[in-house]
Amino acid sequence: MYKPDFLKNSTYKLLQPFIMLHIIVVTGILGYMIIEGASFFDAIYMTTITITTVGYGETIPLSHAGRAFTMFLLITSWLTYAFVITRITQFVISGELNQYFKNRKLMRDISRLQDHVIVCGYGRNGNQAANILTAHNVPFIVVEKDEHLIQRVDAEGAGIIRLEGDATDDDVLRAAGVERARALITTLPLDAQNVFIVLSARSLNPRLKIISRASESTSVAKLKKAGADNVIMPDFIGGTHMATLISKPDVVEFIDFLSGEQGHSIHMESVSFDDLPLSLKDKSLHDVMGWKKTGVNCIGIKDKDGNFLINPPEDTYITPGMRVIVLGTIEQIREMKGNLQS
Repeated sequence: MYKPDFLKNSTYKLLQPFIMLHIIVVTGILGYMIIEGASFFDAIYMTTITITTVGYGETIPLSHAGRAFTMFLLITSWLTYAFVITRITQFVISGELNQYFKNRKLMRDISRLQDHVIVCGYGRNGNQAANILTAHNVPFIVVEKDEHLIQRVDAEGAGIIRLEGDATDDDVLRAAGVERARALITTLPLDAQNVFIVLSARSLNPRLKIISRASESTSVAKLKKAGADNVIMPDFIGGTHMATLISKPDVVEFIDFLSGEQGHSIHMESVSFDDLPLSLKDKSLHDVMGWKKTGVNCIGIKDKDGNFLINPPEDTYITPGMRVIVLGTIEQIREMKGNLQS
């Protein structure tokens, strides 16, 4: 598992006092063995009674050089003890020790994520994306560097895995498990930052589904060229949504219900031709929807060219490259998937 720099630095700071203690012990053992020709066991004994100042007798006669080395070892060990005690106390009082174990737990939680979604930014759009993903039980991680937004994640999102860092940094994306993720949503307010994230994420995981926010219409083409699969302009969608509420209010409200938290029990899924059992391939839609009925309804078909056919007739044949869009409850969708996998 990739270990980010902040965790590496914390580990080094925590281990530094103990590394210095080991250096003192090794120095003492080697010193007595080289200067006095002591055996390994005698050297360990002399080093132990010297740095602990217990005052037992010497097991080997010391020369002037050996006594000088012993005095050096005594002074050095006392200075080391003072540093170790000070450093450990500082770790505990400042909260660094607690933060270290929090970071370790965070990286363990991230390492367990598989086929998850990375949400870059926890502003208004990122927060809404997180709410919908939570409502639909989709595993995700939030990447945010703003301290106030991080506090908001901790306050509002119980159980949300969040990583503090700059999403434009490749190391941060690796720490978020971008190689194992199925999708990335970048909602940063600056289009240049979103372009950079899209470029980095696409290079780290070519199979990643990338959805980006855009503030300017001129940025849409750039984001798609950088590797974004979909580009969303919240202001444009908001205006269209409000106008459509006037012309087709019931339809829009129904769509809002399906996509919102209140419609968490209703799911839409796409079933690929490749996922169909062999007996249903190249068959009519009537045969596909009638096989092991679960109650789901077909609301559309996407052909191999990416074109959609809404409310297709039952005599439509499902051929390679097609996808069937179905609507149903969570239980119906789960049963349908179970039938396809059996």
